[in-house]
Amino acid sequence: MKTSMLAVVAIVGLAAPGLMTPALAAPPVALIEDVQGQVAGAELMDYVTPGQVIKLGPDGMLVLSYLKSCRRETVSGAGSVTVGTGASKVDGANLKNDIVNCDAGHAQAIVRETSEVAATIVRGIGQDAEAALPQMILYGASPLVEAKGRGTLLVERLDRPGERQQIELNGRQFKGRFYDFAGTKYSLTPGGTYAATFGSLRIVFRVDPQAKTGPGPAVGRLIRMD
Repeated sequence: MKTSMLAVVAIVGLAAPGLMTPALAAPPVALIEDVQGQVAGAELMDYVTPGQVIKLGPDGMLVLSYLKSCRRETVSGAGSVTVGTGASKVDGANLKNDIVNCDAGHAQAIVRETSEVAATIVRGIGQDAEAALPQMILYGASPLVEAKGRGTLLVERLDRPGERQQIELNGRQFKGRFYDFAGTKYSLTPGGTYAATFGSLRIVFRVDPQAKTGPGPAVGRLIRMD
């Protein structure tokens, strides 16, 4: 009898693995850049996932930017927003949208590299910095860095020595993870190639030659190191 029951359990587990393990959470597809007035279902600098519904009151307004389609939407007025994979479905509210510069191929990539792996990315930089291959393009000269918790954030130029910013993060970044260069005196040089390091994480990126200093569309200047 015990053998039969075990066999049944095994068969059920094989036939319906979803019953045995929790469903995987959907990856984020967009970032909430701005929120004003009455908005329920998302907050400023929240990541949102497909199918998520956000409701707005008569005075509500939000700006939502998609990570891969580079579509930036401004929704206002009473109604609801249903998040899609590259665009939203809006019911009742007013929608305005445009396409902004962003590195769609890498916007969703989360850096999870050990120091050893990171070293292979920038191998030989000391002698030939121009050979460093950027993993992404930044379209703003004031990066928005997602680095969770405490630690040293180091941003160092690779193609020209001497430009180096070291910021000690105390965990009090916005939501504990967002550090915005736009709110500081620091900015990067358009056209430069840089490496950002936080703990064991490291990413090489290039700043677009036309990049501007200061606040701009978040997805165009976002570096995810979390």
